[in-house]
Amino acid sequence: MSAEIIPVIFDLPDANNRSVCSTAQAWAKAPVEPSAEERAELIARIKRLLKEQDAVFVAHYYVHPDLQDLAEQTGGIVSDSLDMARFGHEHPAKTIVVAGVRFMGETAKILNPEKRVLMPDLEAECSLDLGCPAEEFAAFCDAHPDRTVVVYANTSAAVKARADWMVTSSIALPIARHLKERGEKILWAPDRHLGAYVQEQTGADMLLWQGACIVHDEYKARELAEMKAQHPQAKVLAHPESPRAVIKLADVVGSTTQLIKAAQASSAREFIVATDNGILHKMRTLCPDKIFIEAPTAGQGANCRSCSHCPWMAMNGLANLAETLEGGRNEIHVDPAIIPRAVLPIQRMLDFAKQINLPSSGIGNA
Repeated sequence: MSAEIIPVIFDLPDANNRSVCSTAQAWAKAPVEPSAEERAELIARIKRLLKEQDAVFVAHYYVHPDLQDLAEQTGGIVSDSLDMARFGHEHPAKTIVVAGVRFMGETAKILNPEKRVLMPDLEAECSLDLGCPAEEFAAFCDAHPDRTVVVYANTSAAVKARADWMVTSSIALPIARHLKERGEKILWAPDRHLGAYVQEQTGADMLLWQGACIVHDEYKARELAEMKAQHPQAKVLAHPESPRAVIKLADVVGSTTQLIKAAQASSAREFIVATDNGILHKMRTLCPDKIFIEAPTAGQGANCRSCSHCPWMAMNGLANLAETLEGGRNEIHVDPAIIPRAVLPIQRMLDFAKQINLPSSGIGNA
């Protein structure tokens, strides 16, 4: 059965009643690269503030290398959004500082309601989250009451609260197969490319919301094929949020964590990477003797010349991180009435992961 796709408005002017930065506005808010002297001063100040405020700093693979390194240097973690949230839950610190995008901060708050959660910039959004407003999504669910609601981690707390299951990219296939075996039909949101990939791999009956990641949606298959011809020994690593034609050219399809592990395990010396270029820092750190090339986003039909980095991820920097810690501003708040419902689909996924013996480090998402 082919994945059924419905038309849903994607480019919303004020998604989920929040102040929304457009892509151009997000790039405009990207912090200016500090000088070497300023960088050293900021890092020292942040380290001091983290200790003073009993805070742990967690960062996503897609943020600036300085932030990734700082998280690890201060006893935090660089990982995917779910492991960031769980690390904060298990850490004794009273404050979790999240470098990433807004839904990651919300997920941390859902799993850690008793802790203070801060972010460098609350306007650091996610196109998948913005493209799936809670009210419109609830109406979509109400129109299809016979379907099990499965949402991707890249969604708001309110959308998670409407779901039966939450998934990340590496556990989406096992959960979809599980639901299919139980005879359940799936309502999937928000990423149409990941949903189509899951449907194709599992044969599950799936109704897809029409969302997409503005980074992964820009990868071009024809230009990727040309790049492969120029680098015949290179292996292609692709995130399943990429278009189907790109995935078809990949040697490995997986989550951020899975792609990093694939690069480490492979005997290949050269890789073309179709996911946010922020991940290249970790890949190059772990595999200094290997070459990593960004997959092409430019070409016929391209909306931009260089789209391999999320503009909202780029809004995280050393300066606004220091300002956040000094002023205690940019705190994430989630409606307490939503948290008990929003945590259920997350916990259902975590319990399922234990049943199939999937380690926590293997549940990574975007």
